Amino acid sequence: MSPLERPVWASLSGAHAHLAQGDGKARRYRPDVNRFVAGPDDEPDTLAAMAALIEPGDPALVVQAAAIPDLPDVALVLRRAAVQMVHDGTQPDGDDRGIVPLAESDAPEMLALATLTNPGQFRERTNLKGDLFGVRRDGSLAAMAGERLHPPGCVELSGVCTHPDFRGEGLATRLSAHVTCAILGRGETPFLHAWKDNHGAIALYEKLGYRIRREMNVAVFERAKG
Repeated sequence: MSPLERPVWASLSGAHAHLAQGDGKARRYRPDVNRFVAGPDDEPDTLAAMAALIEPGDPALVVQAAAIPDLPDVALVLRRAAVQMVHDGTQPDGDDRGIVPLAESDAPEMLALATLTNPGQFRERTNLKGDLFGVRRDGSLAAMAGERLHPPGCVELSGVCTHPDFRGEGLATRLSAHVTCAILGRGETPFLHAWKDNHGAIALYEKLGYRIRREMNVAVFERAKG
């Protein structure tokens, strides 16, 4: 089975094992890094182990190709269809002007921009998952994009967002192309996830060389407080 069928598990049991909580039955990212939880299969003991890693009041996400069963003793908050897109290997045209690597010291600004624009799961230490790049305007972070999941041989493009004051300048496209080229330059395959109904984002990524590989399932579970 391709690691892209269960990309969160493939990341947490491989390149991101140092960011994981849990064991061989189920793992999740540290809460300050991300909210993803995963297991290697859908057996009852695996589902129970996944549920046990969900803290009260802190929702957790499951992303996988197979249909997602309910987890015991936690509430289902959301089910939604996404698509997984994999890059075709063609080097995208890019414009690197003004694009700079983001460092640990930029973490508060990255979190503030992600909180404002909601590009997906982004927390205080999400920057630990891979390289991130940004564009600044008058010293402030105007846009960013970076890496998230890291299954064997693949790296996910994620965290693509632009401050509302700077939309329309093509910053998201430029940053996405930059991150894609960086991943390709390391000999790895870029991939990403988008909501199935986000046709605008899918069309943008297709122009950069991404192709839909398959539909993916996303579910959010939460344990009640107290």
